[in-house]
Amino acid sequence: MQEYSGKVCQPPEGYIVIVVARFNKSISQRLLDGALAKLRQHNVREQDIRVVWVSGAYETPFIANYFAKDPDCLAVICLGAIIKGETSHDQHISRAVSMALWEIASKTEKPVIFGVLTCDNIEQAKARSGVIESVKDKSINPAPGNKGAEAAEAALEMIDLLTELPLVKSDSLLAIPGMILQMANSLFSSGIFDDDDDDDDGYHEHEYSNEDYSTVRRIFVPHQTKRVKKIAKKNTKKQTKNKKK
Repeated sequence: MQEYSGKVCQPPEGYIVIVVARFNKSISQRLLDGALAKLRQHNVREQDIRVVWVSGAYETPFIANYFAKDPDCLAVICLGAIIKGETSHDQHISRAVSMALWEIASKTEKPVIFGVLTCDNIEQAKARSGVIESVKDKSINPAPGNKGAEAAEAALEMIDLLTELPLVKSDSLLAIPGMILQMANSLFSSGIFDDDDDDDDGYHEHEYSNEDYSTVRRIFVPHQTKRVKKIAKKNTKKQTKNKKK
């Protein structure tokens, strides 16, 4: 049996993004203070922390996606507070944000932490964004109930876990854009890659550029380089003749 576990520790080279919702700022500021205190506690450098303020929790996935696509970004922490009102608006926002953040994490294979409070009232939000003041140096430290600190802790743990996991082999064909796959299927079905050099049936039905042939050759048929070059040359001659006409 193989077992993997991440540690809450100083992350490797890269930066961490904290996306904070300005709506209910009195709460989100306390969450941010807790997250920053936790990152500093584990020696994350100031230049490796990027804080981005957005108008509300609903806008956090957009910025999360923007940064998560960057290879240098280690993780994205999303903070905010959605507090129940007189309507069901909070439920729709909470559901949309949580689902969007999960999709971003799944798509980018990057830790995207959901640190957005979903509370019935302001008292619950305050209890989950608690801060304590150090008597010694008057600095703000994360209190046991600060969900911002917990979100930062989760991010650090996930970053470390990813460094411990083995590389997973994936089928390269699955990563090829659908357009390339479609083009390749069309080429193969046309008989363009048949072994018989004299059989070009179906060749004239498809007008692709030399770059297209190069892409398909590199991905699908590396052993038929000469064959594809020959066909690409014929294609160029045919296009030249058509232009003259």
